[in-house]
Amino acid sequence: MRKLINDPANFVDEMLQGLYAAHPEKLKYVNDDLRCVVSAKTKKGKVGLATGGGSGHLPLFLGYVGEGMLDGCSVGGVFQSPSANQMLEVTKAIDSGAGVLYIYGNYGGDVMNFDMAAEMADLEGIRVEQVVAGEDVASAPKGKEDKRRGVAGIFYVYKIAGAYADEMASLDEVKRVAEKVCANVRTMGVALSPCTIPEVGKPSFVIKEGEMEIGMGIHGEPGIRKSELKPADSVVDEMLQPILEDLPFEKGDEVSVLINGLGATPREELYVLYRRVNQILKEKNIKIFHPYIGEFATSMEMAGASITLLRLDDELKRLLAKPANTPFFVQEQLEVR
Repeated sequence: MRKLINDPANFVDEMLQGLYAAHPEKLKYVNDDLRCVVSAKTKKGKVGLATGGGSGHLPLFLGYVGEGMLDGCSVGGVFQSPSANQMLEVTKAIDSGAGVLYIYGNYGGDVMNFDMAAEMADLEGIRVEQVVAGEDVASAPKGKEDKRRGVAGIFYVYKIAGAYADEMASLDEVKRVAEKVCANVRTMGVALSPCTIPEVGKPSFVIKEGEMEIGMGIHGEPGIRKSELKPADSVVDEMLQPILEDLPFEKGDEVSVLINGLGATPREELYVLYRRVNQILKEKNIKIFHPYIGEFATSMEMAGASITLLRLDDELKRLLAKPANTPFFVQEQLEVR
């Protein structure tokens, strides 16, 4: 294992200590628990947005706590769900009287613990609603969307719901727009190498040299198939076609595109992927409003990438264009035509 860490058991907390030291104007923690992250800036009367999940995926999940996006995040160990009590403490800290919306990925531990936290919040007199993101088309067939994993596409849910909450929309309205994003976003990924959890010390799965796995999840969940590594254009073709067919995305649609690196893929390669995505969408007369290219949801040092498309309408486009300012994501107001 080649990692710049100290004791693997302290990895998550030492990472968080560094994060708070680097961004004191943006982040703080509550209840004397480093793993209960909240925004340093509050807006009275605003719906609170909370997420949570395992470490090892930066900037997902806690990296999107900040202005115009999330208000809090509970942090688990590497690839482990945070506790319901941590979720509750975050909920209490970010509630300003308008209620709290939970937005999280479709993973068993997270679903169970967020459900429990919502019940405990109700006993505290805090209204909580929940939106579960699951857009990985490789993880379940069309018609069983409720079984799909949440991956990089949750970024769009955070961004758009966060923008609407910042406009002081009601809890019901923020939940509506978050669900609308979930209904219109699709993702597929490809992995080229495994990753190592610090406390384990060795890869938890194997991808042979010269191989790739189409559809692998961000924790190493099985994909659709393994094959020899193909040229970038062929990889995009194989990933993008199921995405386009699933919704389906059609001629005349307008989309935002997210090309996400999984942790060890150079940006140069991500732009090679985007080049082919752009070609295909132009050929199909699907307009691109704004591309996001970089690392948005990683898996430690896994090599690979994912492609996400979000179908836009006027409401989603307007909210996506609004500014945001978090430790890992900064956006100025985009021009909307």
